[in-house]
Amino acid sequence: MPINVPDQLPAIELLQKENIFIMDESRASHQDIRPLKIIIVNLMPIKITTETDLIRLLSNSPLQVEIDFLRMKGHESKNTSDEHMTAFYKTFDQLKSRNYDGMIFTGAPVEMLPFEEVTYWKELTEIFDWSKQHVTSSLFICWAAQAGLYHFYGVPKYLLSKKMFGVFKHQNLNDTLPIFRGFDDEYFVPHSRHTEVLEEDIRKISELNIVSKSAESGVNMVMTPDGRQFFVTGHSEYSRYTLDTEYKRDVKKKLPIEIPANYYPDNDPEKEPLMRWRGHANLLISNWLNYYVYQETPFNLDNLCFDI
Repeated sequence: MPINVPDQLPAIELLQKENIFIMDESRASHQDIRPLKIIIVNLMPIKITTETDLIRLLSNSPLQVEIDFLRMKGHESKNTSDEHMTAFYKTFDQLKSRNYDGMIFTGAPVEMLPFEEVTYWKELTEIFDWSKQHVTSSLFICWAAQAGLYHFYGVPKYLLSKKMFGVFKHQNLNDTLPIFRGFDDEYFVPHSRHTEVLEEDIRKISELNIVSKSAESGVNMVMTPDGRQFFVTGHSEYSRYTLDTEYKRDVKKKLPIEIPANYYPDNDPEKEPLMRWRGHANLLISNWLNYYVYQETPFNLDNLCFDI
């Protein structure tokens, strides 16, 4: 899919080296089509890595996608330059008058804190509530999935005895759902988290359906029956080396960390990590874009209207 992203975004050069078709704003303006408008709330510390990972997946569809990046006004990024944030990110105040076809909320390195103690929690929950009226379908990833489940449905999170870290086998629980079209019976998803949500808590909520899980890593995907919200506890967007970077960073800091499960051949960190989730990661995003965004959104976004 031609991805329409801001001119000079670092991800453009990185992905072009992978033969990913990226279209900058200048070229996209000459195409007479209505692109899907996607807003990404990037809460991860190293913004460029997350931008690149998500754009890589969003490129795997025949439709043009136009992306806006949103940052928390009340939070200063310590790992991404002010120049980058100013050039490519907007605040909620700048975007809240618009409607969007789809929205992605990323994970965040704040999972050990109670939700209400996160410095930008009030702003984030305002954006959560806004998305119900201004976005056709929203995808919540990792910590954002836990945060969304808690905010909208009161589902608590629990501290794990050790980090859920590695690549785990999953099963979809309803292969008739469009989100799973093309999926195998079993598929792999990377996880990197210290907290979890429990199946028994979610099953008490009539507005939620658990649609995939793992015997090792627990609940993976929860959705509303109308497909307007997807909560995904894993990181299908991760590149081959993301877990490798996290592991070697923690080893260098002498933090308690185990070798990521099912990741290195022969469990040897000196060997290149085995990439076994790329196909299903691409299917997940392309199915979401096609069946829950493109097929459901009006051509004129001004006509977007939902009963809340």
